[in-house]
Amino acid sequence: MTTTLGTASASPGEIDTGRLEVGETRDGSPFGLPVAVINGAEPGKTLYVQAASDGDELNGVGVLSRAVPRIDPTELSGTILAVGLVNYHAFQVAEHRNPIDDTKMNRTYPGNESGTSSERIAHATFQIAREADLIVDLHQGSTSRMIDEVRVRCGHRHRLHESCLELARVFALECGHILDQKGPEGQLARAAPNEGIPTIDPELGGAVGWDEGSIEKGVAGLFNVLRYYGFLEDEGELVEQTRATGFDQYGSPVGGLVRFEPSLGERVAAGDTLFEVTTPFGESKATVTADNDGIFWRSRRLPQVATGEYVCSVGTDLEVI
Repeated sequence: MTTTLGTASASPGEIDTGRLEVGETRDGSPFGLPVAVINGAEPGKTLYVQAASDGDELNGVGVLSRAVPRIDPTELSGTILAVGLVNYHAFQVAEHRNPIDDTKMNRTYPGNESGTSSERIAHATFQIAREADLIVDLHQGSTSRMIDEVRVRCGHRHRLHESCLELARVFALECGHILDQKGPEGQLARAAPNEGIPTIDPELGGAVGWDEGSIEKGVAGLFNVLRYYGFLEDEGELVEQTRATGFDQYGSPVGGLVRFEPSLGERVAAGDTLFEVTTPFGESKATVTADNDGIFWRSRRLPQVATGEYVCSVGTDLEVI
């Protein structure tokens, strides 16, 4: 059966790309999101994958640009539906939030077809996603430095928690870390499980840019999903990974320049120094230590901080699964 997404249309064993029209720009010109349909030669599950719902998180775009050309639809069972970049307006100006309505796109799901610019785009993409059996929403740490990890955002008590966690373990083969913590309202990884669809939110590294190492980990994760869930013949695998169910965030007690003690991904113990704040001349003003054992998970990209400004995060309540 032919599968259509926007202007992309593919019969079994074919791939096609096109655009999904979702509105008009300020001069009245129509605009559309880049989409792809990979229709397998054999029937099977449907995977929905999207990138750049936050406009400056580019590693997910890199994953799709690497992965899609490597997928042979004649060897595929099932269908892959992909939106190459969701936050159209923010992507054009390399910003995190949609500048049309100053909104973070990944807080607007399931969207509203009569709402703001972001809500309309969220609604259009959610209508595609809700027809899938599995969802992968590709992200990265935006302006922060961060380890490669995968997030389960539905919450431990959700009826789909174990299915989402299994999908995270499959994708996180190369990343090795999972944050299993309920996310904010409006995230796709919160909204889609309510529709009965296992969904994950891979955070592929961090800081604004295009990181080849994180991109290749994302490509490997995506292919492991395809193998594990039967889209490809080769069987996917599960390996031991570290899950964090808590997240300690640290701000600066003073203003100055930050010097970090641990490296990203390094284990820390309660009482270990996380960072020191100095004057521009290197004089120490404050030292901040870890409250709990954990993994040094995320940190700010630039060293200058004001009093109370975010500095870093530690993943806590660790378990190997």
